Amino acid sequence: MTNKNLTDRWNVSIQNNYGTPGIALVKGKGVVVKDSDGKQYLDFLAGIATNILGHAHPAIVKAVSGQIATLNHVSNFYAHPNAINLAEKLVEMTGDKNAKVFFCQSGAEANEAALKLSRRTGRLKIVAAQGAFHGRTMGALSLTGQPAKREPFLPLIKGVKHVPFGDIGAMRKAVTKKTAMVIIEPIMGEAGVVVPPVDYLKQVRAICNDKGALLVVDAVQTGMGRTGDWFGYEYSGITPDVITLAKGLGGGLPLGAMIAIGTAADLFQPGDHGSTFGGNPVTTAAALAAIKFIESKSILNKVEKQGSFLMQELAMIPGVKEVRGAGLLLGIELEILKASDVTNALREIGILVNAANESTIRIAPALIVTDAQIKKFISSLKKVMVNAK
Repeated sequence: MTNKNLTDRWNVSIQNNYGTPGIALVKGKGVVVKDSDGKQYLDFLAGIATNILGHAHPAIVKAVSGQIATLNHVSNFYAHPNAINLAEKLVEMTGDKNAKVFFCQSGAEANEAALKLSRRTGRLKIVAAQGAFHGRTMGALSLTGQPAKREPFLPLIKGVKHVPFGDIGAMRKAVTKKTAMVIIEPIMGEAGVVVPPVDYLKQVRAICNDKGALLVVDAVQTGMGRTGDWFGYEYSGITPDVITLAKGLGGGLPLGAMIAIGTAADLFQPGDHGSTFGGNPVTTAAALAAIKFIESKSILNKVEKQGSFLMQELAMIPGVKEVRGAGLLLGIELEILKASDVTNALREIGILVNAANESTIRIAPALIVTDAQIKKFISSLKKVMVNAK
């Protein structure tokens, strides 16, 4: 099989909502992947911030292999130890012993669950951010603040108001006594890794307190240690009412969670919501293994240090206008060059990244990335930037 053979077959049998992939990946180990032509790449996207420990990590392989040989699926009719252990761990990570967890399979599903939970307050209005991405299912798409994704599927859910991200004045005007929830990303990933003012989340929390609205933090992309904290909002000192998680939670397997905190934890009643595959024994085994490894190896401290190094070094590359983000979720804003051109040039020399928009390259490597691999990425980007001029 070759890249061309596989992409040709892709075009025949798979719907065209993604376009045609440039390459077909067939193998991975750690932060290195190989395509079907045998070419190796340094994977600095990690399945869009999903392969939190990279590819074929021994801890995850062991956990998944052992679990699939023991008990693979039970649905939501029965309890099993992994889901309970993971839920207890996530509750511990929130710092609120009364928090409760709902498991699903993806970030969109986690945000759908948060949306339904907010209806249990008796209110209908929702405030979200312009440029935000919360998923593509109809409810999650209603929350997503990107017109190009929304407009082909109108009408969506009514009562959702989008305000400029980071504009606390606009947020204050939008949230009323009729607002069920405010949903916000600590860092907007799909919009180009956009960071709000340092006191923004604290002020949004105060507004929600004043108006009695739920504050939902979408930590789908920032969660699981990617920013150097478990969820990505901790620096602000706030406690949200709801946290949504996915991507890195399953260590590369499909797993999401909606964590409700405080009084929000008791809003759902039996029959209100469900997921056949949510909290599956295999995916939760992977999540538990990933969390255990991250804790045992002090990965969060490592991520914080590597993020600081990357931001400092990348900002000095000629042609880079700005570097935004935290930890190992960074956006590299280019002065003149198109992000798609730089992304393609990096792929040609064996580096995989993502053009988040016309001018921003997004990187989100696995948390096990080494200092040597980071330096290789920096030197590769320098080379591409120089050659492109």
